Amino acid sequence: MAVFCFSFYTFNNTLLHSPPTSSSTSHLTEQSLSNLFGGEGEGIVKRSKWRRSGACRFVVCSTHSNSRILKSNRRSRFGNVLSPFDSDEEKDAEDDDDDDDDDDDVAENDWLPNDDFAETADFDVNGKRVKSQGAHKTRKGRQKQSEKGQGLRPSKSGQSLKINEDQLDVKNGKNRYALLSEEIELDKKWFPLLDYLRTFGLKDSHFIQMYERHMPSLQINVCSAQERLEYLLSVGVKHRDVKRIVLRQPQILEYTVENNLKSHVAFLIGLGIPSSRVGQIIAAAPSLFSYSLENSLRPTVRYLVEEVGISEKDLGKVVQLSPQILVQRIDISWNTRYIFLSKELGAPRDSVVKMVKKHPQLLHYSIDDGLLPRINFLRSIGMQDSDILKVLTSLTQVLSLSLEENLKPKYKYLINELHNEVHSLTKYPMYLSLSLDQRIRPRHRFLVSLKKAPKGPFPLSSLVPTDESFCQQWAGTSLDKYLAFRQRLLLKEFAQNYEKKG
Repeated sequence: MAVFCFSFYTFNNTLLHSPPTSSSTSHLTEQSLSNLFGGEGEGIVKRSKWRRSGACRFVVCSTHSNSRILKSNRRSRFGNVLSPFDSDEEKDAEDDDDDDDDDDDVAENDWLPNDDFAETADFDVNGKRVKSQGAHKTRKGRQKQSEKGQGLRPSKSGQSLKINEDQLDVKNGKNRYALLSEEIELDKKWFPLLDYLRTFGLKDSHFIQMYERHMPSLQINVCSAQERLEYLLSVGVKHRDVKRIVLRQPQILEYTVENNLKSHVAFLIGLGIPSSRVGQIIAAAPSLFSYSLENSLRPTVRYLVEEVGISEKDLGKVVQLSPQILVQRIDISWNTRYIFLSKELGAPRDSVVKMVKKHPQLLHYSIDDGLLPRINFLRSIGMQDSDILKVLTSLTQVLSLSLEENLKPKYKYLINELHNEVHSLTKYPMYLSLSLDQRIRPRHRFLVSLKKAPKGPFPLSSLVPTDESFCQQWAGTSLDKYLAFRQRLLLKEFAQNYEKKG
């Protein structure tokens, strides 16, 4: 297990010149935020020795610092590369609460850096402080680790899990986990837990990932695991998301309800996050349970408020937009991107703060692979830095859109089909966020077919309103007629693309 030393707030002189005290984890005051940051958490970050430079540093034990986890090159018995992360084999369904309007584009943020996230710390397991453990090897070259205190016992809710021994065997009498036992050192005492996790869709390949990422998670008593997962379900986590959560953070099976899960959920609600959204936050960032409230999560929120400038009333919105911001090295992320935008575009601090409030994912994006290429693209089509700043301040999510699949095709359509100039994007930056196939092209072609498209540049304002308003104000026809036209157009384009590929 690797140990990292870092200064929690590298830009604060107070930490650089004040000796460490046991009662203070940061220089930030809590007077205006006492009701938000009060309470006791599980202090798990340990201070390192006072250095000659006088800098206060923290030693944080990480469950994600093992090189075998970050860059696994092991293969299963079937020849597949074993990854500790979610596989693409089975995509989870979209969240039911997502926006139903498919007119807005959503891009994969594949340029996210790995070096801006904080390290996780120790955690409580059944009331005891336990250090995070590194990845475990499979059967080759590994000695078997024993398990203590296993067996079935009733949960606190009065429910108990009863699994018949014959349920563990298949028809031919062999253990159903015979193949799995060839890959890892499998203890039969784990079978009840494995059977329970199978009810959430986990398979042998997933158990291997859990074993390699954090083997002790498979040693948990099945009733304890059931109690913890049932609690997560009770606060809004969806059944289909449990598999993804357990794969990404198998340690969550070890976190006790009373000493960890409840306090972290209360922390989220205290930020102003509606209880109906807590489950989605957990599914998006399950690792937040491995971070200390007092030494990590609350200092991060204080930094957002007092250093970045996010108001308390906007905290809940910011966290809902990007839950990962809670487990990020926020001081590094904010300062590097603020300095970059101020130097590259002359962006004032207020403008960058507005960008973070509207699209906090900005703090995750790589500068070299994400921000700079998109800024250079806007320059290449003739936009001045001042215009680019206006566009990004108004519609920061432009930085999340794919260049080849999104921005470039929309620009070509704007110039070649809509006969607009690039400066029109300054007035209507929303154009860049609208779907070319679902909104821009269908509305343009529909008005052309009705001979209601004005001469000269096509009005981008016609792309902004809802379908109902568009039909009333611009097309003068029924919504059903427009939807039928759009459907035919989409099918025609699909057939053409299919023929090209064929």
